[in-house]
Amino acid sequence: MPSPILPLDTLPPVAALIGGRWVETPQKLAVEAPAYGAALSHIARCQSAEVDAAVCAAHQALVGEWFDWTARRRGEWLAAFAVAVEADQGRLAALECADTGKPMNQARSDIAACARYFRFYAGGADKLHGETIPFEHDFTVMTLREPYGVCAQIIPWNYPAQIFGRCVAAALATGNTVVLKPAEQACLSVLRLAELAVEQGLPPGVLNVVPGLGSEAGAALAAHPDIDHLSFTGSPETGTRVAQVAAEQHVPTTMELGGKSPQLLFDDADLDVALPAVVRGIIQNAGQTCSAGSRLLVQEEIAERVLRELTTRFEALCCDVGEADADCGPLISAAQKSRLEERLAEAQDSGVRVLARGYMAEGASTRGHFVVPQLLTEIPDGHPVLREELFGPVLAVQRFSDEAEALCLANDTDFGLCAGVWTQNGGRQLRLARGICSGQVFINNYGAAGGVELPFGGVGRSGHGREKGFEGLRSYTRLKTVALHHG
Repeated sequence: MPSPILPLDTLPPVAALIGGRWVETPQKLAVEAPAYGAALSHIARCQSAEVDAAVCAAHQALVGEWFDWTARRRGEWLAAFAVAVEADQGRLAALECADTGKPMNQARSDIAACARYFRFYAGGADKLHGETIPFEHDFTVMTLREPYGVCAQIIPWNYPAQIFGRCVAAALATGNTVVLKPAEQACLSVLRLAELAVEQGLPPGVLNVVPGLGSEAGAALAAHPDIDHLSFTGSPETGTRVAQVAAEQHVPTTMELGGKSPQLLFDDADLDVALPAVVRGIIQNAGQTCSAGSRLLVQEEIAERVLRELTTRFEALCCDVGEADADCGPLISAAQKSRLEERLAEAQDSGVRVLARGYMAEGASTRGHFVVPQLLTEIPDGHPVLREELFGPVLAVQRFSDEAEALCLANDTDFGLCAGVWTQNGGRQLRLARGICSGQVFINNYGAAGGVELPFGGVGRSGHGREKGFEGLRSYTRLKTVALHHG
């Protein structure tokens, strides 16, 4: 069995990055390899004192060397950093694979996506323009887009490198400084990315990273009186608390909080294209994805064929450690595994049928936090597996008779992050794109290859605000109106 322990020269600093220096903390937190249930490394355990120092350093950087960097120069640095990330992809992917448990091919894709964010926002840094507004003849009125200042970013464990790119690149492109609190469960790739930023000459204090517990470092950062903007990705429950604390300081927030995303499969769909995408949409990162396509709505006319083919596909899905590059890796922790298994047991007790399961690879770690992919059918309307985010490789299937019922079922959730629609009918495509309550709707695809250019965010319990694309760039600026009276 491969060792879960990475070579020592692969591991990033066991410290916090504050004002351009790596700062040790008195206490450390253990980091576990979820594929093995074994110790992997340690990270700093920051408290309010480290958070306060990081926010102070970020404020000082706003009036230091960083202030003199033009938009073009910021873009040049972001482009150079993208090259550095690509050059370090092997090490970063190894950290991501070991730390999150995801298959190595997914880890490599995540590092490539991180580099793409920096390259995309490098190109956008000097292209975010204000406007002139027609007004009275003796006025010239313009709008300016200015950075907020110190941006607090609290990011999750499921895609640490990708979300680092998504948040940090946009914030820096627009001239902000950042204090980032990564998830304690998995942040080794983030620490290595921060190390790379220092090596690439980012001015001290522009990027600060404060690892630690959410209840300590995260809470201190969200409540800090000197932050100017806050973005959070995580559960709706935690997001609500974070937003409430930020609101007390009148700090604007961007919240990406989860989903229960449907895929609608009509009888004219190209199943040869749709079914592989449906499976990928739920097993990627072991289903621990906010935008996972966790509900499949199938038209009655093709339901039996679809269930037969999905049964075959699910039974062929293999779970193994990340290095093995199997279909599915482990869940992030023993607690997450226990929670999901409890939900699945409750579902079966209530009559939900498990139509198919994947399997564990021979010789895979028995201490790892694995739950094999599962296909659920015969689910009563309103059942929790249709309404709650399970955050695991579990696909719940419902049937519908016509377009009206499909739309009703798709919107029967408090979430609204993503949806997939599979049909060749052009009118139906547009009607459903307009009618489904979600931030993204994919027609005859799911995820659009994770395009960094595409605005991303939700409605309802899925949050508010948009990241990615130029909307993500705008979200890190505030608008100022200048009215010049010239007589």
